[in-house]
Amino acid sequence: MKIDVVSLFPSYLNPLNLSLLGKAQEQGIVQIAIHDLRDWATDPHRNVDDTPYGGGPGMVMSPVVWGEALDSIREQAVVDPVLIIPTPSGQPFDQLLAATLAREEHLVFACGRYEGIDSRVGVHYSRDERWDSVKEVSIGDYVLAGGEVAALVMIEAITRLIPGILGNPESVIDDSFSRLDCLVEGPVFTKPPIWRELEVPQVLRSGNHGLVNQWRKDQAQARTESFRPDLLSDRAEDPL
Repeated sequence: MKIDVVSLFPSYLNPLNLSLLGKAQEQGIVQIAIHDLRDWATDPHRNVDDTPYGGGPGMVMSPVVWGEALDSIREQAVVDPVLIIPTPSGQPFDQLLAATLAREEHLVFACGRYEGIDSRVGVHYSRDERWDSVKEVSIGDYVLAGGEVAALVMIEAITRLIPGILGNPESVIDDSFSRLDCLVEGPVFTKPPIWRELEVPQVLRSGNHGLVNQWRKDQAQARTESFRPDLLSDRAEDPL
């Protein structure tokens, strides 16, 4: 997979070179390129924003600069990329969307700042046949200072689903939100068996795989009821 990220603060994306993603890049499984948006600004002060039409606080990022940046990236692309614009007003990012994007060959993240990117950018590229699609995506019901944090979240969630990224591919199967029953994952434990008077459940040390599997299912159900009852409500309302 090829990933391009455009940002006003390229160093913000340095964590992409660490841990599993760093190794994946060394192995050639994923290619990540970080771009400074100001490289496409043409005025002496390298401005990338302007005042909003209709008034209001803050500044809006220029479609002119963003257009130059995205056109340049598209010209070098081998396949039609998917453009992802992190924004609190976008569609919710979840495990299903992460799995869908993990099957794409080229993703481009446009990290906005200030009051966001001029809305015409998303509209224009959704009509451009040289792009696979445009997705405006939110990682939660809150507002960040910029799209970089959201891009980091999405890239990590997406790439760990690509074959070869994780040391044990079965880890993905039992993740929260990846389960067919739509439950979150239950509690996990490791050695020692007793830590600060807290003991690992006996069933997990029993060696009885049937009992262990049933315990994990029960714990996932209880944890979902406690922390994410909305998942159970969504499942109950699903006509399928």
